[in-house]
Amino acid sequence: MAQDGAAVSLGHAIDDSAMSKRHRRFWLLAGLGILLDGFDFFIIGVVNPLLKQQYDLSAATLGFVSAAAIVGAIFGAGLLGPLADKIGRRRIFIFDLWLFVIFSVACALSPSIGFLIFFRFMVGVAIGLDYPIAASYLAEILPKKARGRWLVGAFSLQAVGILLAAVVGLVILLVVANHAGANATDAQINVAWRLMLGFGAIPALVIIFVRRNTPESPRWLAQNGREDEAIEVTEALTDTKVKVTDKDREKAIDPGEGIRALFQPALFKKNMIRRTIFTALPWFLMDIATYGVGIFTPTLLAAIAVKGANTSFLTDDITATAGTAILDIFLPLGFLTAILLVDRVGRVPLQMFGFGMMAIALLILGFAEGISGGASAHLPLVLVGFALFNFFMNAGPNSTTYALPAEVFPSEIRAAGHGFAAACAKLGAAVGVFFFPILLDSIGTSALLFGLAGTTLLALIITRVFRIETTGKSFDEISGRKLTELSPRPSPP
Repeated sequence: MAQDGAAVSLGHAIDDSAMSKRHRRFWLLAGLGILLDGFDFFIIGVVNPLLKQQYDLSAATLGFVSAAAIVGAIFGAGLLGPLADKIGRRRIFIFDLWLFVIFSVACALSPSIGFLIFFRFMVGVAIGLDYPIAASYLAEILPKKARGRWLVGAFSLQAVGILLAAVVGLVILLVVANHAGANATDAQINVAWRLMLGFGAIPALVIIFVRRNTPESPRWLAQNGREDEAIEVTEALTDTKVKVTDKDREKAIDPGEGIRALFQPALFKKNMIRRTIFTALPWFLMDIATYGVGIFTPTLLAAIAVKGANTSFLTDDITATAGTAILDIFLPLGFLTAILLVDRVGRVPLQMFGFGMMAIALLILGFAEGISGGASAHLPLVLVGFALFNFFMNAGPNSTTYALPAEVFPSEIRAAGHGFAAACAKLGAAVGVFFFPILLDSIGTSALLFGLAGTTLLALIITRVFRIETTGKSFDEISGRKLTELSPRPSPP
């Protein structure tokens, strides 16, 4: 029940509230979709060697299979994501998950590689849609003092999805190995990868069920003439008597402009270009490395750790998948570190330091492959490199690049801004995933890893030049209505 006393504005009530049980419930409901991205992100890396073995795929075809979902996410986030600014966050919440269920099952039943590529593309559309919707919704209901760590906490569910995929993939591979011994048949391999890709429909159905009663974003309701609903949701969320003020209703930018608003040259919108560069380019560059290395970690480990060993393809895949699962323990540890530090250190310092350490990790891996005996003779160095990469990626830019677009754009184009940044990220991921196996074959492991280190260093530089620190600020300060407040400010101690 709302407290007695004078009503406060809806925006201030949300910004200044304490985290409640309702906050945590809505956080979980919104963030669970990110788990599916993590699952899909990892499972295709386990599936790739099976597809290559069964169909004798070329590096280019394997790149298409790997990149299909990521290309789909570009469309989902960049082109369809802005729909949430027009029709609301809640409607998209359910629609995108049903898309995921339908096309995950379709992947499992795919009659050919061509159909599989198309179905994987549609799975990616569903994943891409959830990025801007979940981030916008969370940013609009979370208090300003806790916004950073809870946004990062939502994105950390990606690591839960990755670990779930690692368990599912490893269990299925072990079952096949137990029945087939060293030489699995094409029929057994066929069943294995179909089960892996279809399994994602199960957690998606669970999320659909628990999301069914999620309310609409109160800020979106207030801006779209549904003030009674906005007040009802906000008072239940904050336990404070609220009113909708002119500032809560105000739309400084027409949401119908969508992505065009991010590049408008008018005086008020000039800083939109800065925000767009700041949120989109570092995320684009990071995902070239993140998805390239992440999806092909089993391939890299197989090439590095078991290279030259007289073992079967299935044994190599099990060994590499198990090794990847162990290294992926550093992913949630990195997220936990980001959750603890993001509201203390600030988004920008974490992002810059993380990019720097990712570059160092990639240089270690490239160096290990290039020295005498190759990486297979220096496994401790390889494991250190992968562990550093996974930890500092999530302790830094993989967390902050998700949170920042949800904060720096005004509410009326928040989904469009986050959607565009996420689409750029997925474009980078598609570049990394498609070209990774091709470049691995053509220029070798060391040169490829050194090149990826260069992309993370470039991302660090762009972050430094265009930085906008949002730590501890309300949406009134960073909404764009006061341009003078957009200048970089040091993070609070």
